[in-house]
Amino acid sequence: MGRTDDNKPFDLPRDGQKVLIPDHRNDENLAVGQTHLAFIRFHNRVIKELSSVPQAKRFAKARRAVVKHYQWMIRTDYLPRICEESVVDDVFTNGRKVFEPNASTSLATTMPIEFSVAAFRLGHSMIRSEYEWNAIFQDGGGTLEALFSFSGTGGNLSENNPLPGIWPADWRRLFDFPAAGHANLAAPPGRFNCAMRIDTRVVNPLNKLPLGALGLKKKPKDKLELNLAFRNLMRGRMVKLATGQDMVGRLKAKGVTVTALTKNQIVNGSGGADLSSLTPAQRNAVAANTPLWFYILREAELNDGKLDGVGARIVAETFHRAIAGSKASIIRHKNFVPHFAKDDTTFNMPDLLFFAFEGKKQLLNPVK
Repeated sequence: MGRTDDNKPFDLPRDGQKVLIPDHRNDENLAVGQTHLAFIRFHNRVIKELSSVPQAKRFAKARRAVVKHYQWMIRTDYLPRICEESVVDDVFTNGRKVFEPNASTSLATTMPIEFSVAAFRLGHSMIRSEYEWNAIFQDGGGTLEALFSFSGTGGNLSENNPLPGIWPADWRRLFDFPAAGHANLAAPPGRFNCAMRIDTRVVNPLNKLPLGALGLKKKPKDKLELNLAFRNLMRGRMVKLATGQDMVGRLKAKGVTVTALTKNQIVNGSGGADLSSLTPAQRNAVAANTPLWFYILREAELNDGKLDGVGARIVAETFHRAIAGSKASIIRHKNFVPHFAKDDTTFNMPDLLFFAFEGKKQLLNPVK
């Protein structure tokens, strides 16, 4: 998970140029880095809550508690927000039909390539071009470019060049605390950030990613290589990923009820990517063999911004497999209830942040 340094409480732990977390990609941009930091603080707060547990057993117990709370949040809050809820309920009630449906929980958890290269790249369409980040970086100041700059991988942060004190997140602007029962933690009027809807569009700053985020030292000859949408589509082609139509057929063969998108839906969508600049032959080719990433985003676009059909099934089943295969699992340990919220029926990101930052406004919003 990582640790926090008392002298740098709002930055990820760093040792020279290296960030001290298991996956350095979580230091690619400030939004992800601050989220990882929040989870570190949550874990450390759980450790403190377990002070009566013998020290030899404390870490393992805290780890189980953190994992299960995270799983609970994914199952009850996150997945229903991004996926058609009926699909999520079907998977978690009746089990998986497509992705390792009979896998033993003792086997190592794997991740389908359809998830990693296509379905879970849904977040790329949800990113904003700028954020009401905190009291200083607002009104256009919290640009996506800046959020990449103030990180270690996409930018230049290090132990000797830590996150400046004017850049920590104002969490009230990023999550709806009043809806979670914390009325005194509302974002300033007009300053709350909503994610973009899931559809076939991405914001312009993502057409020119920073070199560090891609592991590059110099600019490529072709600027298209910096374009996130281009990279997603090319990656799918390189690994010979199934098309959207292929996945519809596979799901149906496994007994999943799914309605294929029509040619008109794929080509025209609903307020998303405009394919009118393509030739008729190119549009026909896209409609006949639709790249899976594009197909899944088009499904969501036509479903008011929620994954449906192919996309919802891949995402829900992948998370189900991961949770079922975890040593600490709310699927196998059905009596689990969350402990670190106002009651034992809900636990979401505002609850996690409230607990992690001790319910203190000055920690949830340190920049004045």
